[in-house]
Amino acid sequence: MTDAVPPGGAPGDETPPAAGGPGHLELRASDADRERVAEHLRDAVAEGRLDMEEFQERLEATYRARTYGELAPITRDLPAAGGGGALAAPGSATGPAAVSMGKGGAAPAGSHWPARVGGAPTSSGAFAFWGGFARRGRWTIARTFTAFAMWGGGEIDLREASFEDRETVIRCFTIMGGMQVTVPPDLNVQVSGVGVMGGFGDHGAEADGDPAAPRVKVTGFALMGGVGVERKATRAEKQRLKEERRRLQEERHRERQEHREGRRDEAGELRRQHRHELEGRRERHREHRRDVREARSGRRGERRGRYDR
Repeated sequence: MTDAVPPGGAPGDETPPAAGGPGHLELRASDADRERVAEHLRDAVAEGRLDMEEFQERLEATYRARTYGELAPITRDLPAAGGGGALAAPGSATGPAAVSMGKGGAAPAGSHWPARVGGAPTSSGAFAFWGGFARRGRWTIARTFTAFAMWGGGEIDLREASFEDRETVIRCFTIMGGMQVTVPPDLNVQVSGVGVMGGFGDHGAEADGDPAAPRVKVTGFALMGGVGVERKATRAEKQRLKEERRRLQEERHRERQEHREGRRDEAGELRRQHRHELEGRRERHREHRRDVREARSGRRGERRGRYDR
């Protein structure tokens, strides 16, 4: 009896489906994929292709999406990123729906990572004893970075950092202390540390991101302490999202204000019409009373004339 061959390849073939293929849309999307779609939407807002209400709806759908199939329709009616305004065919490898699948994928158009790889390192290690250290902001990390903390703590923030090499190893050692490694959403991260009477966790940060981004391996040892690795957006990104939310709130407030002003104008017009109708009724009533008085006066005059004769 012949064994059934699973769709997409021979038994045991773990090659991921090609982008745009039927199996591609069923794969789980990464945080980096969602961030790329969100960036595409922000570009569309800046170009005037989406209003703030449409942008907010699509952005919420982007961060709710779990698979490539859920991400693809969000930008299907928008020009491909970096395509100079030319519309790409839906599902094509260059279209907005073609999100990265991690290792082996081509770098997306307009990726900022190549400019952040290379150059002399500004720091290759850090040490804290009864104190703390911090590496954050714009700095260049060495291909091997070693950090040690005893009865203290440290912070290694890579969100705005540059990299000496595409392959970077961060070695974290802590004794009765703590260390936090913060990475951007689209960085490729691998975590393989050990914790004894403590923790060495990735908080969901271990994942493939942008194929053009460096690959960072976080390893080490934590004794009665902890090392955490977490993905966070950059401060500039958070500020941009804050500004977008503020603009959206201002737009909604303006719409509500215009609606209230429109209702006030409508109510004022109705009141004016009502007053005009009342004045017309009063005038007609006064005319009617004048006519009645004149008729009575005429009848009295006729009666006096008969009596006089």
